[in-house]
Amino acid sequence: MNTQEKKLEALLKKAIIYKSMKNVTVYMGPMCAFCDAAKRLLVRNNIPYKEINIALEEDKMDEMLSKSNGKRTIPQIFFDDLHVGGYEELRALEKSGELKDLIK
Repeated sequence: MNTQEKKLEALLKKAIIYKSMKNVTVYMGPMCAFCDAAKRLLVRNNIPYKEINIALEEDKMDEMLSKSNGKRTIPQIFFDDLHVGGYEELRALEKSGELKDLIK
């Protein structure tokens, strides 16, 4: 197998892993240090995510409140329909090693 074939195989494996991962959604707002920290943590762990800015997108604050049982702080993070919580809960999952298992 040549170098180009090995690169292609690695890309395909990565695509399969990403496709099988849960969809991660981060509800965030402007000038939010915890939001930035959560996004860095997800990037550091190679976890793709969708970012929803509740200050810019109409009705997204209400959507976040509904999905998070009224939690008003940001970020609010979801893996598919599972409400993870905010940055501190996400960080605790990373520290305990549960994050990788939970995202699968």
